[in-house]
Amino acid sequence: MPRISLAFFTVASLCGLAGMIWGSYMGASQDHLLAPAHAHLNLLGWTSLAIMGAFYALCGRPAGALGWANFALSSAGAVVMAPMLAYLLAGHEAQIGPFMPIPEALCILGLVAFIVNVLRGWGAPRAA
Repeated sequence: MPRISLAFFTVASLCGLAGMIWGSYMGASQDHLLAPAHAHLNLLGWTSLAIMGAFYALCGRPAGALGWANFALSSAGAVVMAPMLAYLLAGHEAQIGPFMPIPEALCILGLVAFIVNVLRGWGAPRAA
């Protein structure tokens, strides 16, 4: 398996574990105030990163610098967004609200890098 796929799967699995523990805590405490942040961690961290890792494992060509940029941007965005969103939902909108565009931009730029790598696959020679 390519190292980039292992990198994506490593961060994805850690986000998945954190999301499951967080969800279990919310269920046990019956306090679901932070459910949107929990959902972002699971979707952006666990699901999206795992899908990207699977793509790089299956595409059959080196990911290159753009693939590693995709990893850095997407991982940072997912890992930073969840706690920032939790802090915002906990009532600290004035303090954290102005900074929320940062992890949002990281996630968007990471997805753009991923899309470019996917589109590059259309120009790659097909395997026999």
